[in-house]
Amino acid sequence: MRAPAHQGTGSDRLRSIWRSRSLTAWALLPVAALYGVLSGLQRKLYQWGWKKAQHPGVPVIVIGNVIAGGAGKTPVTLATVAHLQARGFTPGIISRGYGRSADDCREATAQSLPQDVGDEPLLMARTSGVPVFVARQRIAAARALLAAYPATNVLVCDDGLQHHALARDVQVCVFNSEGIGNGWLLPAGPLREPWPRPVTAVLHSAPQPPQGTPASTPSFLLQRQLAPFAVRSNGTRVALSDLQGQALHALAAIARPEEFFAMLRAMPLNVVSTEGLPDHYNFESWQRPSDEHLLVVCTEKDAAKIWQTMPQALAVPLHLQVDQGYFDLLDAQPCLSSPH
Repeated sequence: MRAPAHQGTGSDRLRSIWRSRSLTAWALLPVAALYGVLSGLQRKLYQWGWKKAQHPGVPVIVIGNVIAGGAGKTPVTLATVAHLQARGFTPGIISRGYGRSADDCREATAQSLPQDVGDEPLLMARTSGVPVFVARQRIAAARALLAAYPATNVLVCDDGLQHHALARDVQVCVFNSEGIGNGWLLPAGPLREPWPRPVTAVLHSAPQPPQGTPASTPSFLLQRQLAPFAVRSNGTRVALSDLQGQALHALAAIARPEEFFAMLRAMPLNVVSTEGLPDHYNFESWQRPSDEHLLVVCTEKDAAKIWQTMPQALAVPLHLQVDQGYFDLLDAQPCLSSPH
């Protein structure tokens, strides 16, 4: 049975505008110009020394992007942490914890609630095996993590290229397959800041680096694919091959839900209906499918929230393949020459 188009969101409509320099995008240019002035002034205040960036005292790697919406920062953060662990480092993760109801500084643990720490920090806490702290000011998260786990000798910041208050040693910019879109700033285009900008490395899902990327900037390909299994709320696994023939309702509250749905169909699985929800959706008003015979499958990021009301849902993790050159570049950074 063919799956109907997923429920549209405001972000879907914006992304369609950002793909080209349409009349709607042109109409938004004055607002984009104002945004550019304000965000540019914020950057200049740090460049001129009127505001001081603070460093926590151990190497800091920031994994971020310059486009609005999902680019795969969290999977890259987890892959980076795993590589550092393999090299003998003792890493920790810091994040703002976007979408959470609280605004304090706290540790995200496997037992945390997503509304308290955010869905992505909770996912990282459950899968990375390293301490994860969240705070609006990343330097506060960094200091709290180092105080609680003094053996930590490197910090990986999930998102934060535009958070200039945190001094960093390595900057990694992640792009999805849409690159820089029409090349304009928000809201006329997808850019949070002008591209190109100085970074240590670029990771991109498209075959080529984003338009405008300097040839001198190291750029590496990354590929995303679904794990061959789904995870139950009790932590056990079921092979996706065992789900073939089962009628599925696919659900995703991420920036680009259609990519998740396409990967499920390619397995191939019998996805009879799809539901795309806004990124970081809290599921408080969500209603389960009326057809009780449909098995709900969701992204790993959404799992902690949907399991609170529907524990029988299955979460399908995302696996990331990153060009080995990226890890070689990390190893070559002076601040990461040795874990001791």
